[in-house]
Amino acid sequence: MFKYLKNDLPASIVVFFVALPLCLGIALASGAPLFSGLIAGIIGGIIVGGASGSQIGVSGPAAGLAAIVLVAISNLGYEAFLVAVVLGGIIQIGFGLLKLGIIGYYFPSSVIKGMLTGIGIIIIFKQIPHFFGYDADPEGDFAFLQVDGENTFSEIGNALNLISPGATIIAVIALAILLLWSNVLSKKGKVFQLVQGPLVAVAMGIIYFIFTQDTEFAISQEHLVSVPVPDSFDSFMAQFAFPDFGAITKPEVWITAFTIALVASLETLLCVEATDKLDPDKRVTPTNRELLAQGTGNIISGMIGGLPITQVIVRSSANIQSGGKTKMSAIIHGFFLLISVILIPTLLNKIPLSVLAAILLIVGYKLAKPATFKAMYKAGWKQFIPFIVTVLGIFFIDLLWGIALGLAVGIVVILIKSYQNSHFLHIEDKSNGKHKIKMTFAEEVTFFNKGAILKELDSLPRDTYLELDVRKTRYLDSDIIEILEDFAFKAKERNIDIKLYSERGIVENPDSFIEFFKLRPKSA
Repeated sequence: MFKYLKNDLPASIVVFFVALPLCLGIALASGAPLFSGLIAGIIGGIIVGGASGSQIGVSGPAAGLAAIVLVAISNLGYEAFLVAVVLGGIIQIGFGLLKLGIIGYYFPSSVIKGMLTGIGIIIIFKQIPHFFGYDADPEGDFAFLQVDGENTFSEIGNALNLISPGATIIAVIALAILLLWSNVLSKKGKVFQLVQGPLVAVAMGIIYFIFTQDTEFAISQEHLVSVPVPDSFDSFMAQFAFPDFGAITKPEVWITAFTIALVASLETLLCVEATDKLDPDKRVTPTNRELLAQGTGNIISGMIGGLPITQVIVRSSANIQSGGKTKMSAIIHGFFLLISVILIPTLLNKIPLSVLAAILLIVGYKLAKPATFKAMYKAGWKQFIPFIVTVLGIFFIDLLWGIALGLAVGIVVILIKSYQNSHFLHIEDKSNGKHKIKMTFAEEVTFFNKGAILKELDSLPRDTYLELDVRKTRYLDSDIIEILEDFAFKAKERNIDIKLYSERGIVENPDSFIEFFKLRPKSA
């Protein structure tokens, strides 16, 4: 794991700066103590990062669970909610032991790419207000419609009407540093590869805040990172919370636990699939091991007052884009969170949120490049429609709804293509006064193909000579056999002769298709 430390260390710094405001923002959006988000980030980095089989995935509190957590805390109370987090982790371990990690592989590539692109677009739109110093909503609020009656577009309008000059100036400087670093300086020497642009941008933001405090371009406190600052060891320890296991008999606790386990597992598996696609080395993450790691992390997080954990695409993609090679980058970022919260919370609270917004804008753009839309469009409508539906669903509703809509459209596309590809029809000129038509069945013909085959057979004109070829067919659904049985009866009335080509030979006008196919090998 230490072989690529020169890559993993700079990447972990970038992930740290991305994760810090997200941990705090998601906790705020969830109605939980801010420290609970940091606990989840630390556990997600150190514990889950160490136990996971993913080399580039990064775990922590997820925006997709914020709404569930908010409702659960208000209904159960925080200590009872922590019981649900612990139970959810145990359930996830059960999922891993039952080998349910394979579920993630049943999502089409177009939907996964749509998920990445949709999240990238959300990151861009959600960071625009923070870029201009409008921080009315937390970093973790990824929903289009918000609880305060605003939406993503209206928040951008508000930001443009309430621009903070100081925050905007340093955001522009930070964005320029990031672009200059990645496009020019990183190619000039190793020092620029070791010291990452985001670290320089954050350092510049702290310096700007310190030296402009008494000027008209100063950055006010509400536009800075807000990490809890304990004044003693006792006050630090007081930030931890512990589950009240007396609530374990409440049905609401178990319902919340199953909900957390299901949603967290699905988000993790989808993120695993997405990060594996982004991985330059094309490594494959063992999904069942990932569920075991996530379950372990949630048990520990719940035991000490943390939020539920999933693998998170924002942090994972930032890790990949920053050159992370192994799980050491995720683990080190977790230690950075832990050390910074203990030793330098006051320094962290001098980082402008607009600088972190500039970093996330770059992350979002790399996920949602225009080239991705162009490539998916060129791939054809079967790829593009599920892709664009997923993007729009994620942007205007939420992550799970977008994925569900994209998957539903993908299934419809499969049904349409299955309908079209059930058979091949070749029509020849009249022979002996009859139309000669050859119908060749596909390798697999299921009940999805009933409509297409039935329509084709019913449209055959009278006095037709039909050659039906099933020699390449490996699976023929009983529904299709029944259609052929009914057609054989109608064929006699319409003076249609049938010649059946099969693995067992050629049969003229078979008396019963049902009896004939019963005698065929099961594989056929």
